[in-house]
Amino acid sequence: MMPASSTMSKESATSYDMAEFDQSAIFLYLDGNDQEQRQTLNIFPSQPMHVAEPIPAKGVSMGMVAAMQPNGNSSPPKRHDQGGQRSPAVPPPAPTVALPNSAKETKSSLNKKEATSGGKGATSGDQERVRDPKVRTLRRLAQNREAARKSRLRKKAYIQQLETSRIRLSQLEQQVHVARVQGVFLGTGEQPSFPSAPSPAAVVFDMEYGRWVEEHSKLIFQLRATLNEHLADEQLQGFVNGAMAQHEELLNLKGAMARADVFHLLSGVWASPAERCFLWLGGFRPSEVIKVMLKHVEPLSEGQILGIYNLQQSVQEREEALNHSMEATQQSISDTIAAPDVAPATFMGHMSLAMNKVASMEGFVMQADGLRQQTLHKLHHILTTRQAARCMVAIADYFHRLRALSTLWVARPRHEDGPVL
Repeated sequence: MMPASSTMSKESATSYDMAEFDQSAIFLYLDGNDQEQRQTLNIFPSQPMHVAEPIPAKGVSMGMVAAMQPNGNSSPPKRHDQGGQRSPAVPPPAPTVALPNSAKETKSSLNKKEATSGGKGATSGDQERVRDPKVRTLRRLAQNREAARKSRLRKKAYIQQLETSRIRLSQLEQQVHVARVQGVFLGTGEQPSFPSAPSPAAVVFDMEYGRWVEEHSKLIFQLRATLNEHLADEQLQGFVNGAMAQHEELLNLKGAMARADVFHLLSGVWASPAERCFLWLGGFRPSEVIKVMLKHVEPLSEGQILGIYNLQQSVQEREEALNHSMEATQQSISDTIAAPDVAPATFMGHMSLAMNKVASMEGFVMQADGLRQQTLHKLHHILTTRQAARCMVAIADYFHRLRALSTLWVARPRHEDGPVL
């Protein structure tokens, strides 16, 4: 048994010693290899020791710089001095190592960025000014002004084009009308069709007459309220003068319309249908106004009755004279139009003669308007202030009831026995 135990102790001691030997040998071997590698790196460095480490440009990561180094390490090479001292000898430069494709592309992009960095720096001030809110506001206002100027120019050109087209169209209409009239006279054309739309002057007159009716109704309403409140004559006189001024304004409008288109004024299309039945030379009959006034203005003195009677007689005489003159003019125009054996060469001269007779009708309308104005002024002088106010209210109510009658007549219920087609 003893030999066996001694043998086991020797084997264990031997194995322990081998482990110690192996461990120390391994450390010595590694240390020697490390020193040899460090010496080799010191002898052949990856780059010259006097060259400073390049600073990466803006936007270049450390990984891109590491890719450009030959040894593939991102950190700069470290120099190990033996014995803690720096070697006095300067190592030779490292040999040139071919860069991979990715490194070359990165380097070329860096060069391009460096080349263009000067231009970007030059425009940095402009970019800062653009970011300023005041600069942006001024630039936007300038753009808006320019756009508005161009819009005005386009609008002006469009209006000029429309005006030119309108003038050309009116010329063509006149030429077509003359051609149709000549064709009808010679028996070679169709019957001329006149436009149903009124002239521009007639449209303006109709609008002005509607405005006048509205304003006159408001003034008569105030005058009626003043009469019911039994105010002083001085206050009534202001409303009476206002009503007289409005009547003169209407007469001036009708006079201008008679000079522009006497047929539109005589036809009475600007008035209500019931008013047309009592229309006399483009307006109301003065003698009829006197009859309406006598039914609402009472009591009257003997002097007032006599003055009104004389006024009525003179007004009726002038109305009869104007009626005879108007009938004679109409008969003359009819005879001129119906004259036989008119040569084609003298057709336009014949029509010009008829047009001159139509122009004389404008004078009759102007005389009728003058008679209406004189009648109102004479009534105003004969009557007192309160009686003149009642006269104005009675005349306004008369024409207002005629317009109301026209409205009711149009809106009346219709009973038709036959079938509706």
